[in-house]
Amino acid sequence: MRLDSHQHFWRYTANPDDFPWMTDDLAALRRDFMPDDLAPLREEVEIDGTIAVQAREMELETDFLLGLANDDKSIKGVVGWVDLCAKDVEARLDRYTGAPAFRGVRMLIHDRADPDFADSSPHLRGVGCLEPRSLTYDLLLRTVHLKAAIRLVDKLPHQRFVVDHIAKPKMDGSDRGEWEAGIRSIAERPNVSCKLSGLVTEADWSNWQTETFGPYLDTVLDAFGTTRLMIGSDWPVCTLAASYAGAMGLVADWSRKLSPDERADVMGKNCARFYSV
Repeated sequence: MRLDSHQHFWRYTANPDDFPWMTDDLAALRRDFMPDDLAPLREEVEIDGTIAVQAREMELETDFLLGLANDDKSIKGVVGWVDLCAKDVEARLDRYTGAPAFRGVRMLIHDRADPDFADSSPHLRGVGCLEPRSLTYDLLLRTVHLKAAIRLVDKLPHQRFVVDHIAKPKMDGSDRGEWEAGIRSIAERPNVSCKLSGLVTEADWSNWQTETFGPYLDTVLDAFGTTRLMIGSDWPVCTLAASYAGAMGLVADWSRKLSPDERADVMGKNCARFYSV
């Protein structure tokens, strides 16, 4: 099974105030993106299913995505949003743990003013409630957040983590050394995987070159190996810089140097194992 480990859906036209992160430079995203829009794009590149990831910081988002998953079997899992810093976090999680598609949680670490938010006490406590419920955690990071994320992982060695978008290194190379040191360090923790997603939007949207991404992909391959990497589109955010086929093709083409079994892992099997699909 070939899986897209990271994409989003939203009804923007009915809920524009729910998306404050869609600033003017992201105006192209200010419309609805739904399963019917993704289906032909996914089928064109022979992707069997996806993991739908939260795009709003509200529990209504989790309800919305789980509702879509109930109606569309191509959505193999949902990474929702729950306020992990809430005092009643366990009750909030228990509201969803019976939902068949509910696989994990994400908070927007990289949008927090505090670069040490990842291992702050309230967040650590909340993330610590996931493993007993067999839930995963998506780490949305930039390079500056990797140190705190490593501390978080070290405090929760049995929790399954995945780094989104290879931790968003700057594709101009300005943070390459710091990013590589951090990504290699977090990869030493066997309970951490990594999504090969969100690459094109970290480069020049209108003038990116395929060759730019090879060294970064090679680094995470060397760090994580082929059993902890998973392809992801970050659709529709990727459409700021590339089509769905272009974003997926970037990683799919790079992965052709792997053996057939290794490539099958990256193209879907690792995602299926990680999210228990």
